[in-house]
Amino acid sequence: MNRPGGADARRHPVSRRLLCMGLFSTFFVGPAQAQTAAPEIRLAQAGSPDAPPPRKRPQTRLRVTPYYSPDGVYPRYNPGPDAVRECNATYVQEFRPSGTVIVPHMSCYWRRG
Repeated sequence: MNRPGGADARRHPVSRRLLCMGLFSTFFVGPAQAQTAAPEIRLAQAGSPDAPPPRKRPQTRLRVTPYYSPDGVYPRYNPGPDAVRECNATYVQEFRPSGTVIVPHMSCYWRRG
């Protein structure tokens, strides 16, 4: 079990120094105070009361047109005119919360015909 004064602290003098600096820094630092801005700065940043409100531009509309007609097939891939689809079907184990089951698994790829 690690204790503050145990062998762990003797092996790591840097961590021991950092711990002491953190503990004693609160005694030597005065209370924190927030800084306030000068009144001139506040007046310079304020707008005149009779100025019109800024105009809002209408949001830019972008038209997106696909290169092809979407037919629900994604990803789009054209393997060529003489391509052949090769498929391998096997059974694999799946580990589910209800128990191990064996399910069919198919992987396919295109090859030149």
